[in-house]
Amino acid sequence: MSQLRTLSATEIPSERLLLRKAQAADREGFIELMTDPEVRAYLGGPRPRSDVEQHFDQAISTGAASGPGNYVIADNTTNRLVGTLMLGRRSADRPGRVAEDGEELEVGYVLRRGAWGAGYAFEAATAALRAAAGELPDQPVLVVTQTANKRSLKLAARLGFRPISTFEEFGAEQTLCTAPLSTFRI
Repeated sequence: MSQLRTLSATEIPSERLLLRKAQAADREGFIELMTDPEVRAYLGGPRPRSDVEQHFDQAISTGAASGPGNYVIADNTTNRLVGTLMLGRRSADRPGRVAEDGEELEVGYVLRRGAWGAGYAFEAATAALRAAAGELPDQPVLVVTQTANKRSLKLAARLGFRPISTFEEFGAEQTLCTAPLSTFRI
């Protein structure tokens, strides 16, 4: 576990969304997110429902779902789970880094299929990165996605990330993109 700081905010509002900590009421939305074959196409495939249920229940009961940098992306009108966003430290023992010792900030997001194409991932990632830029010193931020996931690469570029290398992980080619955190300051 990294000793480097990550984003400490527990809630981050945006125009249409609220990034917040997971709640027990998010259970069915989270299960849908993790078991949907299309959503999980570039993330190792759908996970068995029983495993997801157990993982979610354990994360809620132990408070692990409320850890720094872990967010539910919720519709700010209905509070319904739209997806999840993580802004954490990429483990130094994993491939894909820009600093020799690793531990860079990494942003990742997953949205329910019904939320695709509405700009929610862009809005949520922008809000989280702006909050991080206001709290943390300038540093590289990473986005890592399967090279085959063209939609994700397009979103990374729209956010201002640029691809710098590829590598193999999880049995597929991954593209490493980076941007300085300072580019998200407002």
